[in-house]
Amino acid sequence: MKHPVAAIAVLALGLCIGPSALAAKSDREQPVNIEADRVIVDDRNKTHTFEGAVILTQGSLEIRGDKMVVTQGADGFQTGVATGSASRLASFRQRRDGSDAFIEGEAERIEYDTRAERARLFRQARVSSAGDVVTGDFIEYDALTEKYSATNTSGGTGDSRVRATIQPRSSGEGTR
Repeated sequence: MKHPVAAIAVLALGLCIGPSALAAKSDREQPVNIEADRVIVDDRNKTHTFEGAVILTQGSLEIRGDKMVVTQGADGFQTGVATGSASRLASFRQRRDGSDAFIEGEAERIEYDTRAERARLFRQARVSSAGDVVTGDFIEYDALTEKYSATNTSGGTGDSRVRATIQPRSSGEGTR
């Protein structure tokens, strides 16, 4: 994809797949809207950089960050990085398919690789859905295997431990 909006759409799709395979499927067919204070397009290196209170929306998906960079490889696949800071994290939010519930995540940096279909959340990482919350220094979600892992990268001391809160579900609820 050579057009910056199309590349961002792939990033948006990737981020919505990353947090949950149950994300709203209809979002993929919606237009991508991006707001930023500045955009830099580098066609030679196939890189698009959005800076300053970046807000990307596509259907129910919303991604926010101080900066968003999308790079396209020679193979046509994209990698995207949304960054925040220690005081204002990068974030995403999207409605789950067939539900009013939302999937939300935040971290200082959120990366998505469209080839591997893998999302990675770095530093102060948090993902929540239907009351379940997972936090850690690093959270990775593999959309191909539908598995995710949270890791403590600081050696297990203090607040750097991985934490999870899992809400009880009645037998009729199944997975949310």
